[in-house]
Amino acid sequence: MKHLVKLLFHRSAVVAVGLLLQLVVIIGTILGVNEFSMEFYWVCIAFSILAVLWIVGSKSNPAYKIAWIIPIMIFPIFGGLFYLLFGGSRLGKRTKRKMAGMHLEMKKELSGDFQAEKLAPLGEDAVLHARYLERCAMAPVYSNTETQYFPLGDLKFQAMLTELKKAKKYIFLEYFIVESGEMWDSILEILMEKARAGIEVRMIYDDVGCLFTLPPDYAQILEEAGIHCMAFNRFVPVLSLRLNNRDHRKLLIVDGIVGFTGGINLADEYINKKRKYGHWKDGGILLRGEGVWSMTVMFLSMWHIQRDEGEDNDWFRPKKVICPGAGGFVQPYTDSPLDEEPVGQTVYLNLINRARRYVYIMTPYLIIDEAMTQALVSAAKSGVDVRIMTPHIPDKKIIFEVTRAHYEILLESGVRIYEYTPGFCHAKNFSVDDRFGVVGTVNMDYRSLFLHFEDGVLLFDQPAVTEIRDDFLTTQQICKRVTLAECQAMPWWRQLLRDLLRIFAPLM
Repeated sequence: MKHLVKLLFHRSAVVAVGLLLQLVVIIGTILGVNEFSMEFYWVCIAFSILAVLWIVGSKSNPAYKIAWIIPIMIFPIFGGLFYLLFGGSRLGKRTKRKMAGMHLEMKKELSGDFQAEKLAPLGEDAVLHARYLERCAMAPVYSNTETQYFPLGDLKFQAMLTELKKAKKYIFLEYFIVESGEMWDSILEILMEKARAGIEVRMIYDDVGCLFTLPPDYAQILEEAGIHCMAFNRFVPVLSLRLNNRDHRKLLIVDGIVGFTGGINLADEYINKKRKYGHWKDGGILLRGEGVWSMTVMFLSMWHIQRDEGEDNDWFRPKKVICPGAGGFVQPYTDSPLDEEPVGQTVYLNLINRARRYVYIMTPYLIIDEAMTQALVSAAKSGVDVRIMTPHIPDKKIIFEVTRAHYEILLESGVRIYEYTPGFCHAKNFSVDDRFGVVGTVNMDYRSLFLHFEDGVLLFDQPAVTEIRDDFLTTQQICKRVTLAECQAMPWWRQLLRDLLRIFAPLM
């Protein structure tokens, strides 16, 4: 009974009730007016027609357009209004101002570091990869940066503790999920100790990501402990599209010299201290050297637009760090859902389209649009060895069905798909031709590619690229290879369900 009462008065339940009441009022109002007004009925029809025309002419992803047009045509009375509430991408003046501020800050701090043409000795493909991210994501490419790849969260966690203890000037953290347990409690102990010693400690966590893991006033609790903290995009009981735009980035930065990213959040399942879905397979990377400055600016830009404040970033820029063992190049980048530039998707498409020998991909979700599907299919048909690793034990059963709904067309084209049988594969890794690699937070689904704030690191001729490859091949040995015959043997009703889920996947 105590658990039930706690659940009923949990913030998520209160917000859900608020949102539901708003929906009921909206629908009830429409039905009530429509019952007595034929004119209102035709106004709604006209509004839905205009919404469809607007969607067709918009720059949205084609699959996203279809997913909205179908329900609008089926429910013309409600469809146009619902699109106005949840489907539009028009930004308010305040949001536009913030995004412009973020873009200008990153351009000011990073454009002087642009050096894509220095990759010419690595070939034209490398220059084109780097040039796109410099021009469209304000993301310079850097040499003089060492990398260390982590095939498990367990290993990354130990490295994080080691580097945190070395902090002398500042520590920045930005995470989607934070939950009390061995991992977060160990990190928090160090953060509080560093804050007491006068070191600047700042943290951003996503409010929806932490809805069930942290108390609603957690940012204030940390502020009182000397850690500057804010919750990103607070979850409030107001129907709004902005609830979809989450901060899915995972950054830990120490003194602007060491930076971590990858799929690992700050909760015990990510380091296998708690088993939710079997063994947790993830990936992460450490950067040490000049490339970390780009990650630092990513964090500061987000911090400044959320707090509506500015400061002199020069204080945070470290003196030149020499990394004599560094080889190759790194290019940390970020992706915003509000600038109409699909950076995360374009990085993946460029890697697939320019692959010559192989593309190995780890992703927890395979919910892809026509462009990504065709890129994978074309690469496989051209003789490129395309392999994709997904989980065998799902964290979300419906999403898992959507992932499997994409298998058949890929398998028919020669793509090889493996499911991680020990548990859940949460890594977001690419390894291509022993030359290019990506480690980051971008899943191969609509939310990551089009709705969330994300980050990643593109690697050029770095030792980490072959480490990512070797991790894939080693992990493949304990995976189940999916066959085309298995997909084609699905009952008709399950295949129909998957087809329907594919249509509406962009709205999930």
